[in-house]
Amino acid sequence: MKGRNMLRRIWALGLDVVEMYVPMAVFALLFITFIVQIFRRYFLVPLTWPLELTLLCFVWTALLGGLLAKRNDDHVVFSMVYDSVNSRAKLAMRLIGNLMLFTSFCIALYPSYDYVVFMGFKKSNVLRIPMDFAFSPFIVFLVFMLGRIGRDLWVDLKKLFRGDA
Repeated sequence: MKGRNMLRRIWALGLDVVEMYVPMAVFALLFITFIVQIFRRYFLVPLTWPLELTLLCFVWTALLGGLLAKRNDDHVVFSMVYDSVNSRAKLAMRLIGNLMLFTSFCIALYPSYDYVVFMGFKKSNVLRIPMDFAFSPFIVFLVFMLGRIGRDLWVDLKKLFRGDA
């Protein structure tokens, strides 16, 4: 039992690192680079690398930060119709929506992975960052979202078959 508890804590720490600490550090880097870019543009000679780095940091922050929003159910929802129906209809809407997302992400996973691996030969123009490194957060995003959406589907299917809705 102790080993299982230790594995859960390690897993939780890993999730925190990927979903919280990496996006936080990358956003800090984005912000500092953005300030340097503004200062250099208006007071000294403009630089070319800050634009490239801020774009890369934005992609990493948005994708990995979106994972934390899904974990906490803090993402933006338009729920006027959802809020107006009974619990059984809400369950059906969640099941249909999550099933569509799960299917779409499953379909996108291999081609996305294939593209990221393929882009390994190309490097960014200024900083020479390998493009597979730049695009790799999308694969992490897909895999983690598949896990979270799969868990949501499992919970809702159990509710459906138990009649808890």
